[in-house]
Amino acid sequence: MQKIKAVFLDRDGVINKFPGYRKYVTTWKTFRFLPRSKEAITALAKAKFKIFVISNQAGVGKGIFSKSKLDLITKNMLTAIKKSGGKIDKVYYCIHRPEENCVCRKPKAGTVRSIRGEYLLDIKKTFFIGDTVRDVKTAHAAGCKSIMVLSGREKISNRRNWQAQPDLVFKDLWEAANFILSFHK
Repeated sequence: MQKIKAVFLDRDGVINKFPGYRKYVTTWKTFRFLPRSKEAITALAKAKFKIFVISNQAGVGKGIFSKSKLDLITKNMLTAIKKSGGKIDKVYYCIHRPEENCVCRKPKAGTVRSIRGEYLLDIKKTFFIGDTVRDVKTAHAAGCKSIMVLSGREKISNRRNWQAQPDLVFKDLWEAANFILSFHK
């Protein structure tokens, strides 16, 4: 049985504009796609990658916005991506507060492990793309390759202070996707 090619994506700072520290995207009106992020997802989908979004959204657990608002943002995001010719196979959110210490909250790899239980993934050739050290740690814990994009929270000038080093660093999702596509040729 052939293993599936897959990419894990963080949401804020990778697909859409990072809202700022301690801030959340609470409505569809405040959700802004980053330049070429939809095109990157489309290119990966057309190359037959399974694409999964894994994102911490503790604002729901903190009562800042509702699960139904998060669901509406997700529905609209998926629709916009589909209109661009792309596809995200599934979206996983951890809505727990950090102090709840759940297994699905990044940097823990519980969500990645549950996806691996559902899909036959070639984890060594799977990439986790994020904009934080937390995403890098998640990739390392899951056994996949880590890509840090500089379109969100982290800046390259902070690299020596990162608690975990990514396998690769790119400007944004578009550059990361192009690398992944060439890697898998």
